[in-house]
Amino acid sequence: MLEVPTAKRQKVHERMVAAAREYAALGWPCCPGAHSVTDGTRACSCDRVGCPSPGAHPSSQVWQLQATVDADKVDRWWAGTPDANIILPTGRVFDVFDVPAAAGHLALARMRNLGVPVGPVAALADERYLFFVATRGAPVDEDEWWSCHLDTVPESVVDTPGMRWHCRDSYVVAPPSVLPSGREVTWVNPPEHAPLPDPVRPLEILTDACE
Repeated sequence: MLEVPTAKRQKVHERMVAAAREYAALGWPCCPGAHSVTDGTRACSCDRVGCPSPGAHPSSQVWQLQATVDADKVDRWWAGTPDANIILPTGRVFDVFDVPAAAGHLALARMRNLGVPVGPVAALADERYLFFVATRGAPVDEDEWWSCHLDTVPESVVDTPGMRWHCRDSYVVAPPSVLPSGREVTWVNPPEHAPLPDPVRPLEILTDACE
């Protein structure tokens, strides 16, 4: 069985808890997530056989109740589970548009060229881009605003191939979380203490980029 060196574990813990504290300071609730496993027995630290989202989901089923901005709780959580990734619930402070990396890169360039406000943008390795926007809360029109629960694309969404919209009852995995095979979640455009952009214009550009 392969063991992660103590020094490396400590470095991972320090990065993770520091980031979690920063999210809490922004007013972004967070909670611990599962993490990738390095002993070769499975891809994810959870007990699910064939986990569909290894290292990219909450570690507890009551994550919606756990998520907090309390720095003391954050410290205790990562002291007990230093390898835990960071999960950010959506539909509270922000929604997240989740698109393929190629579409995200193209949309980001277009937004900057057009002068469209760009909020925080994260990259899941070279696979997906996450665009953080102001939340609209609970949508009235379910065909237009949906909750992307557990990374499942609703069958009713036909006009935005490859796009996932995380709002209420959903979540995203946040930087500097580490996914299987050492893939990291990183910031392309880091968060700041500034208002998040309205989602309407970014959605138009992202939809076009995904087509």
